[in-house]
Amino acid sequence: MELTTVWFILIAVLWTGYFVLEGFDFGVGILLPFLSRDDTERRTMVRTIGPVWDGNEVWLLVAGGATFAAFPEWYATLFSGFYLPLFLILLALIMRGVALEYRGKSDSTRGWDRAFFWGSLVPAVLWGVAFANIVAGVPLDADHEYTGTLFTLLGPFALLGGLATLLLFTQHGAIFLALRTTGELRRRAVRASRVLVPATMLVVMGFLVLARSGPLSWVAVGMAFAGLLGAVLATAAGRDGWAFTASAVAIVGFVAALFTSLWPNVMPALDPANSLTVTNAASNPYTLTVMTWVAAFFTPVILGYQAWTYWVFRRRLTGAV
Repeated sequence: MELTTVWFILIAVLWTGYFVLEGFDFGVGILLPFLSRDDTERRTMVRTIGPVWDGNEVWLLVAGGATFAAFPEWYATLFSGFYLPLFLILLALIMRGVALEYRGKSDSTRGWDRAFFWGSLVPAVLWGVAFANIVAGVPLDADHEYTGTLFTLLGPFALLGGLATLLLFTQHGAIFLALRTTGELRRRAVRASRVLVPATMLVVMGFLVLARSGPLSWVAVGMAFAGLLGAVLATAAGRDGWAFTASAVAIVGFVAALFTSLWPNVMPALDPANSLTVTNAASNPYTLTVMTWVAAFFTPVILGYQAWTYWVFRRRLTGAV
């Protein structure tokens, strides 16, 4: 297998890890004003992600760094053409991080909770918009420069992608809260998950069917459907752990469907002659070789540390502070 293919797959894996782990963080923030009844419950919801949210964001940093090093042309075109949406995502993530750190140090938490909500909602929508545009293709010239405007990125298919990730992450967050809490808060999370199920399945599957291209993407679409269905059945049976696993599988299938539809492009152009591919966007073979050795050494270390963190903070939380 060529190193360009290896790194395309690794970047897909990094985005998958980010969406699976950061997805429930976004979901918790989006659900905060709807599931909590008082400050104690809001504090409990925040505590469910308190030990892990910043570690989950490492996946985004590594995905961005890997894209810059392995496919610099892709990185340059993406960040110049999608500058404003990505800037808004960055601002939202900063606002969310500040809210999570400072809400426990302030006498009034209402403002920080609003910041947490909006800092979760905006990325949950805009990541879907961004990836929908990447898969569908954007206007690029012969120098691989983006020639569209902000409104070019806000077409119906892109907005459907934003709605798909919003619903997918919100349901993922509801299932995570059901897994990590007890009592009335858990019951509300379970009810929220059941309410979200029909819309999530309809929108996510509709988006993936429109985005798919090739037999492998159909397999990934099937995985996403099986994961969503499994989450429904496990939630109905009160098996919170299996429900969360199934929800994670749905997100894995979702990302896999996008990347398999994208291959062998990394940034399709409306004019196929101007598309960026794994070949013309890649770094030189020496750079990819060095990166491969570094990834082979450090990836198991990072995965082991993060798995240990989740194991340590695995117990359910009650409403007590």
